[in-house]
Amino acid sequence: MLVSERIGQFFLESDAGRDRLEYTEYGSGDAWVVLLHGQLMPRRMQQPLARALAAEGLHVVTLDLLGHGRSDRPADPLVYSMQHWAEQVVALLDHLGAPQAVVGGTSLGANVSLEVAVLAPGRVRGLIIEMPVLNNAIEAGIIAFAPLMFAARFLPFTVNGLRMLTRPIPRGILPFWVGIGLDTCDQRADSVAAVVHGLFFGRVAPSSKERRAIEVPALVVGHPADPIHPAADAAMLADEMPNSTFLKARSILEWRLRPDRLNRAAAGFALGCWQTPRRARRVGR
Repeated sequence: MLVSERIGQFFLESDAGRDRLEYTEYGSGDAWVVLLHGQLMPRRMQQPLARALAAEGLHVVTLDLLGHGRSDRPADPLVYSMQHWAEQVVALLDHLGAPQAVVGGTSLGANVSLEVAVLAPGRVRGLIIEMPVLNNAIEAGIIAFAPLMFAARFLPFTVNGLRMLTRPIPRGILPFWVGIGLDTCDQRADSVAAVVHGLFFGRVAPSSKERRAIEVPALVVGHPADPIHPAADAAMLADEMPNSTFLKARSILEWRLRPDRLNRAAAGFALGCWQTPRRARRVGR
């Protein structure tokens, strides 16, 4: 089933300046779903799932968070944090005129989704959380991303050189996930250093107490044999949130290479969130 796709943008004003964020809409209607990408990855990584959900009648939006994809990429680490990214999701809903949405994402996007549920619970209809980064992932995350931050800060030619090598390669002739990998390499050293710095010196996720207070329905997907996103973190999160369901993927790559089972689960979950009445409530800011 073909669905309409539209690219849009909106602007955020802050003390640091004016930033542009870009998004893509799939489908139409009032049953909104927002999907968020992984760290340093573009929103296009969520395109297959977005199309699958839109084919089921959902109105799906994928967003490039600040510092990612085709959105602006300031070199100031102070503008990057889970809370700031959550505020951007709420600003997106305001821009779209969407009172509520099912909010979900992968890795970084999963943690930002949790922050949205804490920041603006009345705007969240449900959560789709894939590969959250919590207590059991701290050491692996430091090992994976600290060298990247130091390379971007002190050896910027490594990041900028990789960008120069990969950017000219035409994406249309390559398999989808190879293209996503190349898009992820399309980075500027100053913004990469700022993004990773902001993550290291901010909180990674809401506290366990805050997570236990998230009452919306949640689908939590964990991966086996994934050191940066251990299934133990996903299972712990599912135990903490009172209305959550834990779904174990068959492998790290199942949702990327053989997505039908998990796509069906996500579509059924999101449709169920919209079939269950939930009154939006005003949230103080």
